[in-house]
Amino acid sequence: MTDTYLRQAVVDELDFEPSIDAANIGVAVENGVVTLTGHVASYAEKIATERAVERVKGVRAIAENIEVRYPGHKQTADDEIAERALSIIGWNVQVPKDSVKIKVEKGRVTLDGVVDWRFQREAAESAVRQLSGVVGLSNLIEVKPNVAPRDIKQKILDALKRNAELEADAIRVNVTEGNVVLEGNVKAWYERGIAEQAAWSAPGVKAVLDHLAIG
Repeated sequence: MTDTYLRQAVVDELDFEPSIDAANIGVAVENGVVTLTGHVASYAEKIATERAVERVKGVRAIAENIEVRYPGHKQTADDEIAERALSIIGWNVQVPKDSVKIKVEKGRVTLDGVVDWRFQREAAESAVRQLSGVVGLSNLIEVKPNVAPRDIKQKILDALKRNAELEADAIRVNVTEGNVVLEGNVKAWYERGIAEQAAWSAPGVKAVLDHLAIG
């Protein structure tokens, strides 16, 4: 696949995705590495752009330089963002009460705290991502359950084998103190995401390091 063809495929995918206004997004491709530039109207749109590009077959890596630019009348004070974030996380039944701390500086939100499951960590991030005024988000929430490494590894291997889109035998899994390393080969970029999701689905996973090669 040529870079020219891949660039057009990425542009088409961005145009096809209804949650994205691609008018101000620039796309460049070199050796399968996609560079995104320009600006969007919200942080949620920025994340949607990244995910749309990840879906395109042939993408080997993404360099993302998109800015979030809210119209002047939509700028929101940091204390207001923090208050809204606390409320929306508090309403979310998936996030344990008082488990997440929030810091906001110039529209950039930092989430901190400790939870038992990765889906709880993701639920907090997903809730805050949608708030108006957010221009960036760092999720520092830790996952700290008490699960034996051998149990984590077996559950990940089982999840990989159940997925029809992956060749599980081509993926190696190593687990140390809840930190998972994935090695081996997949056929496309999006398969890396599937493998990562399978790893994160196991209880006790604190971090996933993806060393999977494409090809």
